[in-house]
Amino acid sequence: MESILTSIKVMLGIGEDYTQFDPELVLFINSAINKLIQLGVGPDEGFAITGIDETWEDLVDGKGNVEMAKEYVYLDVRTVFDPPSNAFVVSAFKEHQQEIAWRLTVAYDINNPREKEVIEDA
Repeated sequence: MESILTSIKVMLGIGEDYTQFDPELVLFINSAINKLIQLGVGPDEGFAITGIDETWEDLVDGKGNVEMAKEYVYLDVRTVFDPPSNAFVVSAFKEHQQEIAWRLTVAYDINNPREKEVIEDA
């Protein structure tokens, strides 16, 4: 089981043992996770990391694609923690993140159908 914090640090090019940025990364990761939960990915009761103990499986728990969730969180964290200096790259990151959000929403709806409320005519 892969740690959320550790994997995001590795994707950002930060060594696992380097903890200088951990408080900021935890904040940015939790913000991205809350966005995922609003999209329907993750536990209904919410989820937050505090360090290296929380895993992607804890977050997704069968409700969506783990790899797309990782990519979404990475792009969200990268754009606030270490944004690209080129505006075109920033725009591409945001567009890709929006596509992932849409795909996660579709995948969640397909794999976890909501109960439909039936309205009877009066």
